[in-house]
Amino acid sequence: MFNKSNRMLGLAAACLICCQPLSAWADQMTDEAAALLNAGKGSAAYALLEPQESARAGDTSYDFLLGLAALEVGQNTRAVFALERVLAMEPNHVRARAEIARAYLALGEVETARQEFETVQRQGVPADVSLTLDRYIAAARRMESQSRPKVNGYVEGVLGYDTNVNVGPNRTSVIIPGISSTPATLSNDSRANKDMYGQLGAGVNARVPVSKDVALLAGFSGAQRWNQDVSQFDMGNYDANAGVVVTADKNVFTLMGQFGSVSIDDARYRTAAGVTGQWQYNLDARNQVSAFLQYNNLHYVVQTIRDADRWVGGAAYAHMWRDGVVGFGSIYLVKEKPQADGVDFIGFDGAGVRFGGRANLNTSTTLFGGLSYEFRSYAAVDPSFLTERTDHQYGLLLGATYAFAKDWTLTPQVSLTRNQSNTELNEYHREVVSVAIRREF
Repeated sequence: MFNKSNRMLGLAAACLICCQPLSAWADQMTDEAAALLNAGKGSAAYALLEPQESARAGDTSYDFLLGLAALEVGQNTRAVFALERVLAMEPNHVRARAEIARAYLALGEVETARQEFETVQRQGVPADVSLTLDRYIAAARRMESQSRPKVNGYVEGVLGYDTNVNVGPNRTSVIIPGISSTPATLSNDSRANKDMYGQLGAGVNARVPVSKDVALLAGFSGAQRWNQDVSQFDMGNYDANAGVVVTADKNVFTLMGQFGSVSIDDARYRTAAGVTGQWQYNLDARNQVSAFLQYNNLHYVVQTIRDADRWVGGAAYAHMWRDGVVGFGSIYLVKEKPQADGVDFIGFDGAGVRFGGRANLNTSTTLFGGLSYEFRSYAAVDPSFLTERTDHQYGLLLGATYAFAKDWTLTPQVSLTRNQSNTELNEYHREVVSVAIRREF
C-alpha cells in the first residue's frame, strides 16, 4: 500500500521516545495547537498556526509546532522552512532534526534525509530508538539507489498443512437435480483432500529509471508445490510482468502487462494474460487512496469451454497511525464472461471488500492480518442444478513476519476460507497453516 518513502515517515513515533512532549510550551495558541496535534488533528492545528507565521516566525516553540502541522497536511516545503528556523536557534533540538528528516524524505531529498537521521543517531538516543534509526537509514540508502538501475529478488521455502488441497466440497455425496434425485457419490479426487505440503519459490524484480519521475519495471516469479500423499494435485505456477511507473507530485501512475501460468501434476492447466492500471494519490504523510482496473484473458488448456474474459476494478484507502500501524481497505467489482456460446451459466458478476493491516510488535517482528468477502451471481441457470448459482466467499488471514537475521525472515500464518453456495458441489471450506522462510537479495 504505502510506498517506501511514506512507510519511513513512521519514524516520528520512535523519535517521541527520546524527545520532550508537545505540551512543553506555555502559550495559549501553541498549547491549543499541541493539543490538536496530540489528538491527531493536524489540519486543525495547521489552520490555527499558519496565519500567524509572519508575526511569530523565529519563535522556536511556534516554528516547531508549525513544522509538525505542515508535515501532517503534506505541506512538506513549509515544514522544512519552519524546522530550519528551529535548528538555526537550537542546533541540538533532536526532535526537530528527526522531523525535518521526515520532511526531506517526503520531498524526495533522500540523501539529505539520511544525513539528518544519522545526525539524530549521533546525538545520543536510547538503544531501541538507535536500532530503529538503523533500519530507516538502511532503507534510505536503498531508496538512494533508485536513481540507478536496480535488481532484487528472493528465494523462499514453505512447509504447511492444507485441509482442502484441491478446493473440493467437504462431503462425500451431492444431489445434482438436473441428473438425478439420488445423491451422487463423489470420487476421492472430487471431494476435499487433506495433506501436508512443501513449496519452493523464487522471484526477481528490476527497476530502470528513465528520468526523475519515470521508471521501467519488470519481474518474474515462480513456485512449485509438492503434496505428501496426493501428488496428483501438485501445483506449479509462474508469473511475469513488465510496465512503467510515472510519478507526478502526489500522483503515482502504474501500467503493467502480465502473464501467468498454472500447472497441475506437471500438466499445464490455465494461463492468464492481461494488463493492470493503477492510480495512487498520497493525500498526506499518513493517508493514501488508489484506484485500479485489471483485465485478464483466461485460457484453460484442456477445458477450453471455460475460457473467459475477466475484469476487476475498484478503489482502496490506506492510513498510517502515529505508532506506525498501517490499515487498509478496498472495494471492487468483478466480471467473468465466458468466450464460448451457450455456457453463460459459468460466467458471473460480483463484488467484494477487503480489510487488513500490519503493526510492528518490535524492531524485528511484524504482525499482519486481513478479512475478505466476495459475492458472485452467475449469469444463467446451471443445467445440472436447475438454478442460477450464487456464492458468498469469506476469508481470514493472520500471521507474523520475524526478521531473524539480515535479509532473512520467518513467516508463520494461517488462512481460512469458506465458500457458501446454493449448489452443493461448489460449497466448501479450507484451512491452511504454513511456515515460510525467505532470503532476500
